[in-house]
Amino acid sequence: MASKEPKPTVEPGSTRPGIDRELYTPPFLQLANILRQQIAAGVFRPGDRIPSETQLSEQYEVSPMTARRALTMLLDDGLVTAARGRGTFVKPLELTKATFGLSALEELFGGEGTSVRFLSVKTMPATARISGKLGVALDDTVISIRRLLLRNDSAVAYHREYLVFDPRRPVVEAEMGITSLQGLFDGKGTSVLKCGELKVQTTVLTEEEARLLDAGAGSAAFRIEHIFYDFQDEAVSWGWFIIPGQYLTFSASVGSRGPSRGSHGGGGASS
Repeated sequence: MASKEPKPTVEPGSTRPGIDRELYTPPFLQLANILRQQIAAGVFRPGDRIPSETQLSEQYEVSPMTARRALTMLLDDGLVTAARGRGTFVKPLELTKATFGLSALEELFGGEGTSVRFLSVKTMPATARISGKLGVALDDTVISIRRLLLRNDSAVAYHREYLVFDPRRPVVEAEMGITSLQGLFDGKGTSVLKCGELKVQTTVLTEEEARLLDAGAGSAAFRIEHIFYDFQDEAVSWGWFIIPGQYLTFSASVGSRGPSRGSHGGGGASS
């Protein structure tokens, strides 16, 4: 049986939206969406105090637990802050808190028609820079990999990577796929990786990079540096992708525009 589309209800003699008990959407989610809409519409502005659990319980005829869960959702979304003994307040817009997703990279590396062309795979002594990044001794053996990522046979990214050489396991066969972003996006090889760090910087293409990527030398590009760590918190690989600027767009939303149209959540018990 299809669920009804959520819509604000208005109680007789009031312009305040209420909880629709006929919806499959749980009351706590309806209440959280109502509060999001009110924040988005400016009913509650930055610095304003949101009604307390007790007030919300009385106004919307829900249990204190339902009100608490709704406020917790707003806290988790970063829309409000809670001050002990004072209440819950709408957060001001903070551009420094914007979160940029990696969907652009996922589309670039994980889409259909994406392939890898290896340019070189060799062992070499660790330089001072590699030693500092991977935590290996100077001149220890590491594996150097150079490759191109292609989409529909056109080069879209140049990748240089250095792997810790470990004779106890087939590093080349395992790590070449595991430590690439493509491998992470398609869900392969994540069992040996605990965490990673990414750094995105702007750069311009060198003559070598421009030749490999069929672009103009000196044209704008992104440099995405990565370090991945295993479950012993030891560095596994360090490297970077060079991607021409036209292939990536990073975007983020800040503040609240209210719940997206048509979002109504899943089923759940009413409170």
